[in-house]
Amino acid sequence: MDQYSDQTQDRTQPNAPDAGLATISGRTTDETLAPYAAKESSTAVTASTSARPVALPSAAGRHVLNRFSWGITPGLARAVAGGKHLAWFDAQLAPARIKDGPGSRADRWWPDLRRTPLDQWMRYRDGTKSNWDMYYEHGQWVMAKRLLSNRQLLEVMTAFWENHLHVPLTTDGHFVWRPSYARLIRKHALGRFDQMLAEATLHPAMLCYLDAAISTKIAPNENLGRELLELHTVGVDHYSERDVKSSAAILTGWRVDINDTWQRLYVPEYHATGAVRVGSFRSANRSSDGRAVTRQYLHYLAHHPDTARHLATKLATAFVSDDPPRTLVTQLAKVYLDADTRIAPVLRTLVRSKQFRGSVDEKLRTVDEDLLATFRALRMKVTGHVDGNSGTGVLRSWTGSLGLSTGSWPAPNGAPLTADYYATPLRALASVSAHWSVANRWYPTQDTVYRTPDSWLPALPATFRQICERMCRELLYRPLNARLLTAMATAAQVSDVDESLSADSIVVRYRLNAMLAALLDSPEHYAR
Repeated sequence: MDQYSDQTQDRTQPNAPDAGLATISGRTTDETLAPYAAKESSTAVTASTSARPVALPSAAGRHVLNRFSWGITPGLARAVAGGKHLAWFDAQLAPARIKDGPGSRADRWWPDLRRTPLDQWMRYRDGTKSNWDMYYEHGQWVMAKRLLSNRQLLEVMTAFWENHLHVPLTTDGHFVWRPSYARLIRKHALGRFDQMLAEATLHPAMLCYLDAAISTKIAPNENLGRELLELHTVGVDHYSERDVKSSAAILTGWRVDINDTWQRLYVPEYHATGAVRVGSFRSANRSSDGRAVTRQYLHYLAHHPDTARHLATKLATAFVSDDPPRTLVTQLAKVYLDADTRIAPVLRTLVRSKQFRGSVDEKLRTVDEDLLATFRALRMKVTGHVDGNSGTGVLRSWTGSLGLSTGSWPAPNGAPLTADYYATPLRALASVSAHWSVANRWYPTQDTVYRTPDSWLPALPATFRQICERMCRELLYRPLNARLLTAMATAAQVSDVDESLSADSIVVRYRLNAMLAALLDSPEHYAR
């Protein structure tokens, strides 16, 4: 059984929802999901028939899942139980060996993303489908894959590399090629950086975005040549203006037939010949067919020590600390070079490092991470796509409300990896609003199945403290602490946390939603 489709425990629970909450029926054609759809029923909440608590992962297991998945689920908690978090991680490094029915189903929900660039362009030109519709569908697909896929490490690393080799989803000049670019990054996300760099640099989406598609030997455009050095490989302060000019010259000849066939072409008469020099890379560059020198140049950059350090710094920043330890960066850079740019050995070293082990809860979830972890914590099931009210549409829209629409960072440097950009009052208010909406099961309203309020409860009667303990373990995969207990008591308007509560109590009937929201608004949920 796949991990995400097995997110709800106590499968025999009754389904009477709290009459004080909005009732939203989830649509699904899968009868196995029917017990989790909220239905009109009596005014009382029926207590859970099972007091079996969710198995808590160890602190180390929770840490690995928080950094390398889009949110913990019961399936993931079981997968890392008993100290198996590193075994889970190593297995995730081979995604082809992991069955992924949910992720494959999401691929089928947006068939237009598989159309050829020319077909996309023709449909755009005749008014069948706008470029905005394509952006929106692509963003929904990205969020659905992250939400549903069993290949969680692949989804996390795909996001990391798409941000590193950034081509925005929402820029007009390359929109017909953007789905293909996403598939290219996904193919290499756990493979070799040298192969990913070569294919990404010469992909039509990148060529169009950074203007190499219109570069010629007479008027070489330096955008891609510069960003290739500054952002994608050796980094700031490790190249000169002379290097940029040679870099741009090497890349001339690679073209895209814009507004016609949209195919990538190589046009020898546009290639700038003559000696080029970038760092210690040298080439006479005599041939008008510069494809060979291009690939030699990209191979050189991928294997450069400065590139190794630049990538190691970004990986350590993304997965360890906003201020990454120098010793770890040095270690990761060495592994990268020793492994001939293979990504998996670097990640294995990172996750086993003492610096990683010592960074529990030190990262703040980004906008996408917050929303996806919320859906997964509440065990919301997205079963398809109808319109903007569907779970995937709401996820995509809410990323914009929280401050950054998925994949829309407007500059080639990619979205920030550190907390300073995301730790703002506006983001906090928007997050609270989103958490409150899903805790109440108000929105999204289509193709979304919610867990019923009573399913979070232990066997009743139980004390308020026991109810909080169960909910904390179910939602956050942590034991209850004093701060969380205080927050939940405040939300539920409870003064005696050791008072015994029955199924007919006001707290159980009307205030479970506020308690769920309090957990989602806690630092423990925001921490990654």
